[in-house]
Amino acid sequence: MGSPFPGMDPYLEGEMWMEFHDRLANQISEQLLQRLPERYVALLNKHYWLDTGALEIVSDARARSIYPDVHVVELPEAKEAVAEYVIANAPARELELVSPIPQEIPALSVEIRDVAERRLVTVIEILSPANKRGEGWEEYDAKRLELLGTRTHLVEIDLLRAGQRIHLLGELPPAPYFVFTSRVQRRPRTQVFPIGLREKLPTIPIPLLPPDPDVPLDLQAAVDTCFNLVRYERLLDYTQPLPPPELGAEDAQWVEEKIRAAGYTKQDGG
Repeated sequence: MGSPFPGMDPYLEGEMWMEFHDRLANQISEQLLQRLPERYVALLNKHYWLDTGALEIVSDARARSIYPDVHVVELPEAKEAVAEYVIANAPARELELVSPIPQEIPALSVEIRDVAERRLVTVIEILSPANKRGEGWEEYDAKRLELLGTRTHLVEIDLLRAGQRIHLLGELPPAPYFVFTSRVQRRPRTQVFPIGLREKLPTIPIPLLPPDPDVPLDLQAAVDTCFNLVRYERLLDYTQPLPPPELGAEDAQWVEEKIRAAGYTKQDGG
């Protein structure tokens, strides 16, 4: 059946994100391996981000109130003594909250290397919740700045509406998704590709060593292949509200229309 949306499926931004993230990295690598000149290879690289939120793992972080049973026998001859005892020894109201324990979240990136010299030419990062908030974001930002000081191209694919965007001077256009390309020859300038919620994902140019031309990466084809393999529509509950952040009124109505047109029934309040 596939996704009800023409481009990125915003329902993937919930508990299925990390599975989708690594599968997308695999599809990007596979697509590039078929298109790269012989002198290059596109390899997968696993790294870890420190995450204190783990929102894709913890499904319900709401407080839970507990009211213990108290059984009091009131003796006519000792009303005041019993009352004082009950007040002094009554169980306190108890809450349960989630402790933000840091976790190392594994993630895949794609590295394009020169076969002869094993030189790192281009890094393709797919951003995740773990590196768009808190300590994970600070760690990613430091790694990014270090990479920008090298002779390596950097392509960052941000298909998450939530979390912090990368550091850039100037304001980004309003859009839910972005691709950022930092070419060695153009630094400190960064190409920005904004992507609308209702648009298909673009084909983006992946830079190589000069004088080799860019190689095209069809991002929509990569996402569609992931959907066709896993059939995420069986795992995503389109009757529930979207993962945060909330959409504007027009976009929210468009999402509901796409869901209804695909044969799903959205619950009231979604």
